[in-house]
Amino acid sequence: MSAGHHHHHGHFTHSHHDRQGPHGHMPANFSRAFALGISLNVIYIIVEVIFGLMAGSMALLADAGHNLSDVLGLAVAWAGAELTKRPPNKRFTYGFGGSSILAALLNGLFLLVACGAIAWEAIERFSAPSPIASTTVIIVASVGVLINFVTAMLFASGQKDDINIRGAFLHMMADAGVSAGVVIGGVAIYFSGLNWIDPLISLLIVALIFWSTWGLLSEAVRMSLAGVPRDIDVEDVMAFLESLPGVETVHDLHIWPMSTSETAMTAHLVLPGGHPGRGFLADVQQQLRKRFSIHHITIQIELEDEEADMCRTDCSGEKLR
Repeated sequence: MSAGHHHHHGHFTHSHHDRQGPHGHMPANFSRAFALGISLNVIYIIVEVIFGLMAGSMALLADAGHNLSDVLGLAVAWAGAELTKRPPNKRFTYGFGGSSILAALLNGLFLLVACGAIAWEAIERFSAPSPIASTTVIIVASVGVLINFVTAMLFASGQKDDINIRGAFLHMMADAGVSAGVVIGGVAIYFSGLNWIDPLISLLIVALIFWSTWGLLSEAVRMSLAGVPRDIDVEDVMAFLESLPGVETVHDLHIWPMSTSETAMTAHLVLPGGHPGRGFLADVQQQLRKRFSIHHITIQIELEDEEADMCRTDCSGEKLR
């Protein structure tokens, strides 16, 4: 470190227990929610496939395929959430929080694959619509509305703070809506006798799945690329840091997700008057946590703006002309 450049690092680390809050790792009760949700849906899938084949309903079979993708998605989300509880080690110094981002990304991909498969089969059914046992369809799909809604409610309390939990919640709510659509289709076939309504309902199901998945998938991609979480405005964070007493400029501000529920930040603060005192960094940490839900913070304090010097120096350390 050269004489003219003094650095101070305020690197706030947190214990595993500290992260078990509303913006931390998944609380233990969601493990039971995942287990119950998966169990209910596996049983229902088996029932749907059996009666879908018996009734000759593509809509029921399509809904079963969608439910299967959601069970896989729930399992991946559960695995990702459980991995975030593992402590950091020498190779994964941030821990395994990123696995929940990967789980959300895989969830979105599962649903897109399901969309393609359901759409393909539905289009083929349009050319040769088969007779539908509409009463069976109505009864089975009505049970699906209830099961999917109950499962969605298991994740309702955590879906605002965690994209992984929100993925599970959205999938189950979409399933409830899809099953309701199948019920409506069954009623329409019962009164009209028009069997092509069944594959039409399947295509509407695909549109609904795609619409509900796109936002989740785009956010998961952004998080996997270390993009700033959507509920944090970088300009607001920058303005807050620049407003701190003694701060002349702020540079090298980086904000990224460590998991689907934890955010990290690094920044260089230029304070020409010197370090403002012992309580400064602790107060900044508290304010960042309160205002922006940023918990893992590294701050470097500089007595003069080194960014300008760096801009005049190339990677080899020689002055640029």
